[in-house]
Amino acid sequence: MSVATSGWLQAGLLVLALAVTYRPLGDYMAHILTSAKHWRVEKGLYKLMGVDPEADQTWPVYIRSVLAISVVGILLLYVILRVQDHLMMSLGMPAMQADLAYNTASSFVTNTNWQNYVGESALGYTAQFLGLAVQNFVSAAVGIAVVATLIRGFVRTRTDRVGNFWVDLTRLILRLMLPFSVVFGIILIATGVPQELSNHLTSVTTLTGGSGNLYTGATASQEAIKELGTNGGGIFNANSAHPFENPNGFTNWLEIYLLLCIGFSLPRTFGKMVGSHKQGYVIAAVMGFIWAGSAATMTFMEERHWGSAMAVAGSSMNGKEVRFGVPASALFASSTTLTSTGAVNSMHDSYSALGGGTAIFDMMLGEIAPGGTGSGLYGMLVLAIVTVFVAGLMVGRTPEYLGKKIRPAEMKYAALYILATPSVALIFTGIAMATTTARNSMNNSGPHGFSEVLYAFTSMANNNGSAFAGLSGNTDFWNTMGGLAMTLGRFLPMVFVLALAGSLAKQRHTPASVGTLKTHTPLFAGLLTGVIFIVVGLTYFPALALGPLAEGLK
Repeated sequence: MSVATSGWLQAGLLVLALAVTYRPLGDYMAHILTSAKHWRVEKGLYKLMGVDPEADQTWPVYIRSVLAISVVGILLLYVILRVQDHLMMSLGMPAMQADLAYNTASSFVTNTNWQNYVGESALGYTAQFLGLAVQNFVSAAVGIAVVATLIRGFVRTRTDRVGNFWVDLTRLILRLMLPFSVVFGIILIATGVPQELSNHLTSVTTLTGGSGNLYTGATASQEAIKELGTNGGGIFNANSAHPFENPNGFTNWLEIYLLLCIGFSLPRTFGKMVGSHKQGYVIAAVMGFIWAGSAATMTFMEERHWGSAMAVAGSSMNGKEVRFGVPASALFASSTTLTSTGAVNSMHDSYSALGGGTAIFDMMLGEIAPGGTGSGLYGMLVLAIVTVFVAGLMVGRTPEYLGKKIRPAEMKYAALYILATPSVALIFTGIAMATTTARNSMNNSGPHGFSEVLYAFTSMANNNGSAFAGLSGNTDFWNTMGGLAMTLGRFLPMVFVLALAGSLAKQRHTPASVGTLKTHTPLFAGLLTGVIFIVVGLTYFPALALGPLAEGLK
C-alpha cells in the first residue's frame, strides 16, 4: 500500500470512528454535567475542599473560581520548575530559569502547552507528572466546564445561577479525563510507545555498531492526556514526529482521533442538554465542513508545491515524516491547528507558504472545528449567536436563539469575545515586529520571518502551542510576552462567555413563532459558516497578506 493511499485510508477511518463515537461520548458527557448523583470519592473531595455540591454559583463567582485555581496552578507549577533539581526523580535536571518557568507555567495552565525548552533534556519525572500532567487534566476540564455554563444559560430561565465550578471540574476529571487516559495510555503502550520509570535512559546499538543512550521515560501516560485534552506538550522536542511518541501508522491515527473525539462529540452534549439533537447536528456539521476543507486544502498545497525538485518528487516532503507521507502529515497538521492541541508530527515551518498559511488561518478562526476541549464549542456557540443577530437585522426583528432573545447585552459580550483573541494576537505581533530584541530572535527575514512571528502569537493567543521553527523563543522577551499572551488569550474570552451565560440564564424562555429563524436547518449551517469566514477570518486578512499570502504569491 502506498503512503498516499494509507493517508487517505486513515482519514476515512477517522471520520468513521468520530461518527461512531459522537453519540455515546456526547451523551456520556451530558450525563456527567447533568447528573444529580455524586460518587463517593467526589463527596470526599468536596468535603476536603469545603464545597457544597448542591450550591450553584453566579457567573462572577464561577469565573472567580476558574481564575483562582488557574492562578494557584501557575504559582505551584512555577515553583516546581524552579526547584526541580531539589525534588525526587529529578533525573539530574537543573532548575528552570525564571522567565522560562513563568512561560511554561502559564502555557500548561492555559491549555496552550507552548514549549520553549527541550523536554527530554529539561524536565525530570516529578516536574512532568506533578507539574505538567496535572495541568493537562485540569486545563482540559476547565474548558468543558465553561462551555457547560453557556449551555445552561440557554436551558435555565429566570435565574442567576450557572452551575458549580468545583463539581463540574471534579466530575470531568474523575469520570472523563482519568479513565479515558488510562485506557488509551494502555493502548499506546501496547502499540509501541514506551512507559519507563526505572531508568529514563535506554542503551541502544546504532546502525554503525556504536552504542549510546536514548531518553525514553514515561511517555505513553503523557501522550494519552496530551492528545485527549488537546494539550499538545510533548515529552520530546520533536513531539509526535518522534518515534517514541508516535511509533507507527496506527498510533498516528489514534493520536489524531484522540485530539478530535471530545471536540466533535460535544455538539451532541449540547443538543442533548438543550433538548434538541438537531441543534447539535448543525454545529457538528459546520465543524466537520471546516475541518475537512482545511485538511483537503493543506494536502493539496503540499502535494502540488512549486519548484522543479518538488515536481520530480511528486510532492513536498520537506519537513514531513517519511513514515506517514503528505496526506497523514497534513491531516495531523490541520487537526492540531483546528483544535488547541499544538502537537505536531511534521514541521509546519517547512510547509509551503500557502500550506503553512492554512495552518495559521485554522488558528485564526478561533480553533472551532472542533476546537479545544470545551473552548471550541463555546466559540462556535458565540458565533451562532452572532449569526442569529445578523439574520435578525435582515428581517428587522429581535433575534432569538434556542428560546432566548439576543439583546444588546448579549451582543456586547459576543462582540467582546470575538475581538479579544485577535486583539491579543495582532497587538503582540505588532509589538514584536517593532522591537529590536524580538526581531533578533527571527532566523528568517521578509514575509516568512513575519509569518513565524504571526504564527507564534496566533498560536499563543488561541492557546494552541504549535510553532514555526525559525523563531528562537527562549529569550526574556518571548518568554515574558508569550506568557502574557497565553494568559490573556485564555481568560479574557472565558470572562465574556460566562457573562453571556449569566445574561441568558436570567431571561425567560420565548416560544418560537413563525418569525423565528430555524437554527437546525442547512440554511442556518450555511449562514453560520459564512459568518465564521467573514467576521472572524477577515479580521486577520491584512496580517495574512503581509505574511503567507505575500510569500505564496511571490
